Amino acid sequence: MIRIVIAEDQQMLRGALSSLLDLEDDLEVVGQAANGQEALGLVEQYKPDICLMDIEMPIKTGLQVAEELQKQGSTCKVVILTTFARPGYFERAVKAGVQGYLLKDGPSDKLAESIRRVTQGHREVSPELLFGVVENTNPLTDRERQILKLAADGQTANEIAKELFLSSGTVRNYLSEIFAKLGAKNRIEAITIAEEKGWL
Repeated sequence: MIRIVIAEDQQMLRGALSSLLDLEDDLEVVGQAANGQEALGLVEQYKPDICLMDIEMPIKTGLQVAEELQKQGSTCKVVILTTFARPGYFERAVKAGVQGYLLKDGPSDKLAESIRRVTQGHREVSPELLFGVVENTNPLTDRERQILKLAADGQTANEIAKELFLSSGTVRNYLSEIFAKLGAKNRIEAITIAEEKGWL
């Protein structure tokens, strides 16, 4: 029997997924979470084979949960089920050791089959995501992402410089480089582009 925890903040969808998966003879939903923090608690409590998660959830996102489980060395395999085909999310999911990355608009029998394959050690990825990643590789370095994230938090170039022990001129150079790479005219546009792609 494959034991599953579902983490999804939309109650109706969470219930529907649970009912669908419970119809399968070899699948059992042992817990349901409305946010990422609850998901971590249920994985700790039930030691499931699979944690099926949305990305966009309150308190902790699905990606943060996956990263946390990876740090803990958990044997629970993570399958992300999302509406977002954002390449940045996919890159982060791969780094966090996520075994499955599927889109919510796929057929339900495909989901059950993907869960079985993941428990057997395979990776399952919606093809649309792979094409998106190839076409949209993140052009920003880790430092550029860090600076843009601080800018997104509302910090000025001087505040960013202080926090990162850089000169204001260096931070402004980084921001100019970020704008050029993203084809943005200003920081608002750069932040919007990076967030839409899931790169922040």
